[in-house]
Amino acid sequence: MSGLASAANIPELRRRIVFTLLMLLVYRMGVQIPTPGINGEALAAFFAKNASTLFGMFNMFSGGALENFSIFALGIMPYISASIIIQLLTVVIPQLEALSKEGEAGRRKITQYTRYGTVALSLIQSLFIATGLEGMAGPGGEAIVMDPGWGFKLMTILTLTSGTAFIMWLGEQMTERGIGNGISLIIFAGIVARMPAAAGNTIQLVKAGELQVIFIPFLIVLMVAVVAFIIFVETAQRRIPIQYAKRVVGRRVYGGQASHLPLKINISGVIPPIFASSIMMFPATIGSFVKIDWVQQVSAALAPGTVWYYLMYIGMIVFFCFFYTAVTFNPDDVAENLKKNGGFIPGIRPGRKTAEFIDKVLTRLTVIGAIYLSAVCVMPTLLINKFNVPFFFGGTALLIVVGVSIDTISQIESHLVMRNYEGFMKAGRIKGRR
Repeated sequence: MSGLASAANIPELRRRIVFTLLMLLVYRMGVQIPTPGINGEALAAFFAKNASTLFGMFNMFSGGALENFSIFALGIMPYISASIIIQLLTVVIPQLEALSKEGEAGRRKITQYTRYGTVALSLIQSLFIATGLEGMAGPGGEAIVMDPGWGFKLMTILTLTSGTAFIMWLGEQMTERGIGNGISLIIFAGIVARMPAAAGNTIQLVKAGELQVIFIPFLIVLMVAVVAFIIFVETAQRRIPIQYAKRVVGRRVYGGQASHLPLKINISGVIPPIFASSIMMFPATIGSFVKIDWVQQVSAALAPGTVWYYLMYIGMIVFFCFFYTAVTFNPDDVAENLKKNGGFIPGIRPGRKTAEFIDKVLTRLTVIGAIYLSAVCVMPTLLINKFNVPFFFGGTALLIVVGVSIDTISQIESHLVMRNYEGFMKAGRIKGRR
């Protein structure tokens, strides 16, 4: 508790934490405000029936806002999609790549493009959702949209787009004036908000006799072990030693010090599981609307719990790990920057040989990271489908929750260390997330 007491003793840090908590409270209040023209009971019944489709995934990231069809129904996903698209285009379009290297001014311009992209994606997604809801019905055949037509469409487009823009602004304010990354904290809050319901479902299973009480300690130990494993891997680094050559300028000697290039084991982060999960949910989503025989067969073959589902899911996680790592990390640029600053890897020639060495190390780390992500994401699905374990949060959600928690605690600890406090964690500082 000494870390918490130290945080409370710093006025600036205290203000940042309080501001972040208040902004998260505003977000959770907005999740409860419904969009006009929707039959809430019919929509809730529809989501209960289609929890394993894309709707269920987006509902998880929006913290139940899509299930309630609130003003925040789109959540922060349009912003994340726009950010990823801009990041990928930066590699393809030379003008964006040059802009990204112009420092703070370039980053502000790219942020502006990301905002425009967020609004554009929100307009498109809200139109498709409004059109799709008009053709949907609850399990009992009751209409989800009470008064379909262009009036409902325009109202939905305006409401959902405004909600996403407000969430985007909320996240940026939390990043600037609060603690932690605002966008990540919004996703974190949406996932964590469903924990009480998950605990309640576990209690109901115990009362109904579907889950033995003696099995609860094993379940708790398993969850703690999974979280500990994620923390270990997410903070682990492969440190490549870097030596800087000595330079004599006048009467002074510069350089000569030793450093290291830290490479995370999981460089691609949580992006590969999100992409892979989205693609794997397409067959189930299409199968819920298209009643053609071969479509139903493909949907059943790729449903969660089947062998084909696991094979394709793991294959896509591995593919996106390598793809996203190649897009976001360029060994040639790193080698060139080291060469310009007089740095070199002991035993490796500067330039091309250094880039090849870094690429070799990066490939090995990506293989380990892909295996780690596959294991974390597949294991909860196996426990749920094969052993009927009430593991209510998938691997992607766990990765997000643990990663955001580590980032936020690291930022709090940085504030404490700058002011000569011992840190948030009494046992030692968190490594690898700076």
